[in-house]
Amino acid sequence: MREFQPALPLGVALSGGADSTALLIACAARWPGQVVALHVNHGLQSAAARFEQHCRGLCASLQVPLRISKVDARHQAGQSPEDAARIARYKAFEALALTEYAQPAIKSIAIAQHADDQVETLLLALSRGAGLPGLSAMPHRWERGGLAYYRPFLRVSGAGIRLWLGEQQVAFVEDPTNTDVRFTRNRIRAQILPALQAAFPQFRDTFVRSASHAAQAQELLEELGAQDAQAVCGEDGHPRIKALQALSRARQANVLRYWLRNSYGVAPSAAQLQELQDQIAACVTRGHRIHIKVGQGFVQRSAVKLTWYNP
Repeated sequence: MREFQPALPLGVALSGGADSTALLIACAARWPGQVVALHVNHGLQSAAARFEQHCRGLCASLQVPLRISKVDARHQAGQSPEDAARIARYKAFEALALTEYAQPAIKSIAIAQHADDQVETLLLALSRGAGLPGLSAMPHRWERGGLAYYRPFLRVSGAGIRLWLGEQQVAFVEDPTNTDVRFTRNRIRAQILPALQAAFPQFRDTFVRSASHAAQAQELLEELGAQDAQAVCGEDGHPRIKALQALSRARQANVLRYWLRNSYGVAPSAAQLQELQDQIAACVTRGHRIHIKVGQGFVQRSAVKLTWYNP
């Protein structure tokens, strides 16, 4: 927390659970009068009303303003419940923070995800065979919708947070879904983390450090991707095939990912990217055709360049 220096006023995402309760108490003590609690009621479980009630009582005791948003977080077909809830939550944070009807206007938001959450995220990324973006896990700081977001607890264990709350004799609400092992994160928490603790007692510190190294490496790849995109793309923003062919395969893959992500918000799978690179290498005649599915659209050859379109 000592390194946590957000722009004030600060919003704290408050669910009512142990982690966000501890974060709000710590922030309110450090920046009195400069903290606002933000509670999002997803309405997805019967405990939602109990969470909101706890947040109201906690904020009243701390004399911290509380802003509440009720959202519809039901997922659509083909969308996971977790993704739907996350998207709804961030939209609500932006609305609560930037609304012109509530003052002060919030400049930063703190979220209480901790070291155990970071380890779970890293293990999930490993299980999917993720590259550096996935292995970077959750960033300590990022920007979204005109707000700076922070995770100041990423080096603190969940057990440490609960121990501190117990010492302070502060109550919190237990999320009943946290023990439901139908969710992969809960199985990791219940079955894998205890085994890691027994075998590698410092695993939280070392895993978080590895994620930080991956994040730093990904930053370098982003910088290289931006430089290479300037070199291989014409004024229209489309990469030229001959310029791509002059790059090493690894560098070519990096700039193609950069172009697709930053221009169209899509990410090729490993198989799609490999096929695209094979076709670029084979593209030595005017009649060579490139037409490969990426995301919801297709990368195709258009004369001397590549384009992406969504039919």
